[in-house]
Amino acid sequence: MRKLKLQVQMTVDGYIAGPNGEMDFMVWNWDDELKQYIEDITEPVDCIILGRKLAEGFIPHWATVAANPDDLEFTTGKKFTDTHKVVFTKTLDNSEWDNTILAKGNLVDEITKLKELDGKDIITYGGATFVSSLIKLGLIDEFHLFINPTAISNGMTIFQELDSKQNLTLVKSTSFDCGIVVLNYEPKRD
Repeated sequence: MRKLKLQVQMTVDGYIAGPNGEMDFMVWNWDDELKQYIEDITEPVDCIILGRKLAEGFIPHWATVAANPDDLEFTTGKKFTDTHKVVFTKTLDNSEWDNTILAKGNLVDEITKLKELDGKDIITYGGATFVSSLIKLGLIDEFHLFINPTAISNGMTIFQELDSKQNLTLVKSTSFDCGIVVLNYEPKRD
């Protein structure tokens, strides 16, 4: 069965964005080792899932990057643009993006179907509400939490929907020269 991975940037105090979606806390002077870590977790992926709100910025941004071979992130943009995407939405009726379909059904059913399909792993990158639902429902198989060396004291979190404790097992923690520490967890399954 395919795994669903979460890769998300966070502050030390657990926020993925400021109260109005600000992401100015993120560190971008990534060294080659951090870039390799990201490549290692995205290489075995052939499906990206997103909530509608994140998709509306994420997909067009990376399509623009992929259209410019001179862009420093061209390779990443090309990978994201060429990878099959599923956008979970209750409001859109059709997809305006290449390589993208919409999912409008029950979240658990839709994710279970995706996991049961032949293929490589699945990844999601955030959207506080969407990821909160995935976590609450126990659908994430691997957490890759990129902890940035900043505290913002208020903002959007991905754990606010939990109504019971979820135990995690630390698989690996890796620190990088730019100050980011990546915490890789898996849920403890009974």
